Amino acid sequence: MARQKELWGFFVKISFQGELGSYSHQACQEAFPEAEPLPCSTFEGAMERVKVHDAKYAIIPVENSTYGRVADSYHLLPKSGLFIIREHFLRVNINLLALPGVSVDEIQSAMSHSVLLGQCRKFLSKHKIKAVSAVDTAGSAKIVAQKKDRTIAALASPLAGQIYGLEALGQEVEDMDNNTTRFLIMSNQVSEDNIIESQQYMTTIIFQVRNIPAALYKAMGGFATNSVNMVKLESYMVEGTFTSTQFYADLEGHPDDESVKRALEELKYFTSMVKILGVYVADSFRKFNES
Repeated sequence: MARQKELWGFFVKISFQGELGSYSHQACQEAFPEAEPLPCSTFEGAMERVKVHDAKYAIIPVENSTYGRVADSYHLLPKSGLFIIREHFLRVNINLLALPGVSVDEIQSAMSHSVLLGQCRKFLSKHKIKAVSAVDTAGSAKIVAQKKDRTIAALASPLAGQIYGLEALGQEVEDMDNNTTRFLIMSNQVSEDNIIESQQYMTTIIFQVRNIPAALYKAMGGFATNSVNMVKLESYMVEGTFTSTQFYADLEGHPDDESVKRALEELKYFTSMVKILGVYVADSFRKFNES
């Protein structure tokens, strides 16, 4: 029982990048409702907290359905020394937050991270509100609360509004109604959960191809012939050179599945390094999103 409580976030700290009230904080609350949030200024800092045992897990955003990949996160994953034990998909609802009692007609400018500003262009244009770029979303809400200026607002999460005592003048003002961010939950240790046959699994790997002609094409062949679906592929230059390339990949399936096992064995013939970063249960969002 104690092990189960620890696994699902009871009595533990979860590190994330950003202020309290950020979308990473919201993802932390959804994934681990009973955990203590540990805000950090950088992604690297959030991962470091896990490595030095200040936090049990780190929750890191890696891609957004509107914005695309979070490049800083992918750059850190291969060399973080941590393992992926879980994924979580967060529906990004953006609220226009202002001081209590203010009407939307009073708002002249809205602060937020540049990514969020770009996701609310239609709303801002409709209400003739000037977009002001800031460092982050929750930090913008904090500034609005501190300044006490009735003409400024913040674009941020509903959680940020609760934390900083702001009112929502507009709810879910994002241009796209399917705006979703995928988070990875990182740990010092590989997941030790027992395999459940009815569950769909994801396997995340990194590999480095040999410096031979058509190396990547040959490396991909095993996944095609064994019908293993690769849903994500990212490339990295190794040690600042153009001749050696490392890849990050998300696969559907478990390494103990015969098809995945054969594909990984074939991959080894055309690579100089293969490492499994994590094996974890696929989030239910994937199945819902396919239907």
